[in-house]
Amino acid sequence: MIKPEFWSIPGSALSANRLAEKKAALKQRLTDIATRFSDLRFATSLAAEDMVITDAIAKSKANIRLFTLATGRLHQETLEMTQTTENHYRISIAKAYPEDSDIQEFIDQYGMNGFYDGEEAKKACCGARKIKPLNAALLGADAWLTGQRREQSTTRVELNFEEHDDARGIAKFNPLFDWTESDIWAYIKQENVPIHPLHLKGYPSIGCEPCTRPVKQGEDIRAGRWWWLQSDSKECGLHVNK
Repeated sequence: MIKPEFWSIPGSALSANRLAEKKAALKQRLTDIATRFSDLRFATSLAAEDMVITDAIAKSKANIRLFTLATGRLHQETLEMTQTTENHYRISIAKAYPEDSDIQEFIDQYGMNGFYDGEEAKKACCGARKIKPLNAALLGADAWLTGQRREQSTTRVELNFEEHDDARGIAKFNPLFDWTESDIWAYIKQENVPIHPLHLKGYPSIGCEPCTRPVKQGEDIRAGRWWWLQSDSKECGLHVNK
């Protein structure tokens, strides 16, 4: 049997001048946002886009606090990547954990892996492990950043640089909204940004371990997220404003 050929890190035809422009624009975006808001926070998944932002934050020295959602179901590689990133940039990444009572409530109703049963159960799991911890992590913040890009999925094609997060009543920024996948990897290669090990194993998008798998060449880059659900919307609810 022929093994399927999985997604691999793309090459880039981005010129040095064009990449320099992208880097300068990103640094300026972060600096401008940090000037406008006194308590700005960045939610990082440690995947490629978020590592680009992390690198730019560290080099610009913008006053932006980093945190990650420690869902309890992450790959071991992601846990190790958190430590790698902290060591590389000499920064601290706060961990937002779910409440034990919320996890138990989900298990009692759906079972430990009940999210495989359908959209409702999947949303309930993400609600307990991701959305509630995100809400807690953003308490007191004036604004927050994401690594979302328009090119990532059909649900993000109209993504803007600045939004208002109605659900949390704060500003929300997507500083890479107009970057391509090629832009991301050109930056990572030139700046020697640490790469999440799962990107080297066919994972273009990385979430919780049971809900993420490698993607075959030619598939949508988010096809490996919640692959058992027949839906064009590969979202967990973190970026739904209402």
